[in-house]
Amino acid sequence: MAINPKKHEMPTQAPEVRAHNFNEVALGYPVEIAVDEAKRCLNCKNRPCVAGCPVNIHIPEFISKIKENDFEGAYQIISGSSSLPAVCGRVCPQETQCESKCTLGIKFEPVGIGRLERFVADWHNAHATEAPAVPEQNGHKVAIVGSGPSGLTCAGDLAKKGYKVTVYEALHTAGGVLVYGIPEFRLPKAIVAKEVETLKALGVDVEPNVVIGKTLTVDELFEMGYEAVFIGSGAGLPNFMGIPGESLKGVYSANEFLTRSNLMKAYRDDPETPIMKGGKVAVVGGGNVAMDAARTALRLGAEHVYIVYRRSMDELPARREEVEHAMEEGIDFRLLNNPVEILGYQNPDDPRDPKNGFVTGMRCIKMELGEPDAKGRRRPIPIPGSEFTLDVDTVIIAIGTSPNPLIKSTTKGLEVNSHGGIIVNEDGLTSREAVYAGGDAVTGAATVISAMGAGKVAAKAIDEYLMRSSNT
Repeated sequence: MAINPKKHEMPTQAPEVRAHNFNEVALGYPVEIAVDEAKRCLNCKNRPCVAGCPVNIHIPEFISKIKENDFEGAYQIISGSSSLPAVCGRVCPQETQCESKCTLGIKFEPVGIGRLERFVADWHNAHATEAPAVPEQNGHKVAIVGSGPSGLTCAGDLAKKGYKVTVYEALHTAGGVLVYGIPEFRLPKAIVAKEVETLKALGVDVEPNVVIGKTLTVDELFEMGYEAVFIGSGAGLPNFMGIPGESLKGVYSANEFLTRSNLMKAYRDDPETPIMKGGKVAVVGGGNVAMDAARTALRLGAEHVYIVYRRSMDELPARREEVEHAMEEGIDFRLLNNPVEILGYQNPDDPRDPKNGFVTGMRCIKMELGEPDAKGRRRPIPIPGSEFTLDVDTVIIAIGTSPNPLIKSTTKGLEVNSHGGIIVNEDGLTSREAVYAGGDAVTGAATVISAMGAGKVAAKAIDEYLMRSSNT
């Protein structure tokens, strides 16, 4: 049978429709398309796609089950490696990981592995009626700090081995960056809630509104009887550019802007939290978070949204799919430009003027690319005399985040690097005995799947450590 050289397109909402709602953009494969896409898999013996997956999902095996119309069997294979299959199928950058290793991709387009993972997870969530069996308890307790992808993965893997696991979350809703950082139109919050409920069914306890380092310290967790602690607190400290005007009203970090919209529902007609809506918006940055912020601003009613990025399209770090979706929706990409100042309205004759301190524009300078920097990307160089003003009312800074220093400042002996990331060994062990860490708290802002991989590595190391300790 001849192989279709192209992967099946993902059905999506039309751009002119989705740009005005927060419903999920990608609609998912129907059954017949999923089965047909699965048949493109060559079922390679050396399974290079598995090596490209940070959590080592048994990809050819689960795809073979789809070919047989055994969708629940496919889910059981995926869930043996991943605690968040419905999430990964939506936001994991498969094109640079498992799909980039696909043998079929040497000659044709690779198999749509991520789309098939999403299909399987969604099918299970729609049809499964039995709760997962709770493993027999082994008598050991582990505390997880943070309910983002690394924390949930570590919790899930340990719960399956019989550990009593408690996840401590600073916010009122579990999910970490999955609920406050990624918009509803890319990752519906009901999907995240479902994944969390699955972990709870395995016996994982989730304690919201607990800020480790303030409500409780890591040392106090050990005093409460926990034998190991995993820190997966993410990277929630936003970075700014250090240019004039960043303190003006109407300037947000992408972290704040997305949290207000995603977690605090500022997109509603009667929001409990304020947010700037309408007008002209500039988003500074070129990563996935910048795309999320720009597309969210558009859905909140902005009349025009710019992406301002200092390099070219070739260096833009966001996923191609997200960039294409943003362009289809009308986001205006201003590449090879960099902000130098944010301008604001001032009325010195009347300090009580309510318009005082609001953004009125952003001065930028054009850039050209020079020699590669330490990371191999060509260094952007300002072009003298090329400054211009962009007419905007809101500026969103999306140039990355760093780990919050709270846990470091309240935990003796916990070593961090110059960027505030917790230093760990290859097993995720920190400089403190029985304290492990992973995800963005270690690396700074990275991908969901890499954080999950770190949680998985740490869970294995914690299990080995506690089993070894209990036998001595």
